[in-house]
Amino acid sequence: MEERAVLAQKIGQMNQASGQPPFLLGDEQDAMLRVASAAKGPLSPAAIQTVFRELVSSCRSLVHEPSVAFLGPLYSYSHLAAIHRFGRSVRSVPVGSISAVFEEVNRGQSDFGIVPLENSTDGRVADTLDMFARVPVRICGEVELEIHHALLARCQRADVKEVYSRPQALSQCRNWLARHLPAARTIEVTSTSTAAQLAAEKPGAAAVASLEAGVHYGLNVLAEQIEDNPGNATRFAVIGDQPARRTGRDKTALMFQVEHRPGGLADAINVFKRYRLNMTWIESFPIPGSKRAYLFFVELEGHQTDLRLRRAISLLEQKTLRLEVLGSFPCNTGDEAPNAGRE
Repeated sequence: MEERAVLAQKIGQMNQASGQPPFLLGDEQDAMLRVASAAKGPLSPAAIQTVFRELVSSCRSLVHEPSVAFLGPLYSYSHLAAIHRFGRSVRSVPVGSISAVFEEVNRGQSDFGIVPLENSTDGRVADTLDMFARVPVRICGEVELEIHHALLARCQRADVKEVYSRPQALSQCRNWLARHLPAARTIEVTSTSTAAQLAAEKPGAAAVASLEAGVHYGLNVLAEQIEDNPGNATRFAVIGDQPARRTGRDKTALMFQVEHRPGGLADAINVFKRYRLNMTWIESFPIPGSKRAYLFFVELEGHQTDLRLRRAISLLEQKTLRLEVLGSFPCNTGDEAPNAGRE
């Protein structure tokens, strides 16, 4: 471990001396994959990666401790995704909204941000797509996280009068709550951690949040895994200025607007078929203040430096009113969560 730390310092200093970032997210992810493939048991690849992630995080902090913004407070699911990607040796920057995460990164106040992109139960996260349309930040990675909700409180379940949580979390547990707490009023707040704070302060209040949030705020666990979909998972985007190098197992995210006419979208998507590019995700999003105008978010297999993708992007520019490459990044390893919302 100490030998690795010494080498990490030397490499980071060499990178900085040559004008490069002290560390590269893609290199770290490659290292995690190699560790997982070398696992022979009895520890699982995921368990070994958990330990190794903290070693990488600690070594990285010897050269540069990155700041990571996320929707807080601490131990929200966005915070857990940040820990899953960066480890604990970072400067955590919890903020009050998804838009604030984008602004932190856009203004250079944080090195990276973690924002929820889609959920396997509820689909796209509209707040995130809206900010991609407004703020010029780029995607440089992704994190997939299994989402298991718990009912947390300082009172007994029979005494719960109100249940607080983020709208998406309440939606993902609606059937369980209707069955087990039919008389309790559900109240939406900005994050699951905020809900846990309220449950710690208000008599008769409970929160739908993570077990980690319950530990942090001193709450009792009234019920575990109350999500209606046992395969519930959320995919998060890592946003930041650091471009991801080509790995051969990459995805590229695009955002574009087409002319409002018959066949406009079909003409654009046909470009991907022409160059044999596989779409892994597509979403439409209404443009604020515009009538019948939509932005389309697409993810494709491949890196933006690949010849076929470069040619497709060039042709797509001719068929769209607006086109932005949001970034290329390695596909998630999927060590702790199944794919969410794939085509």
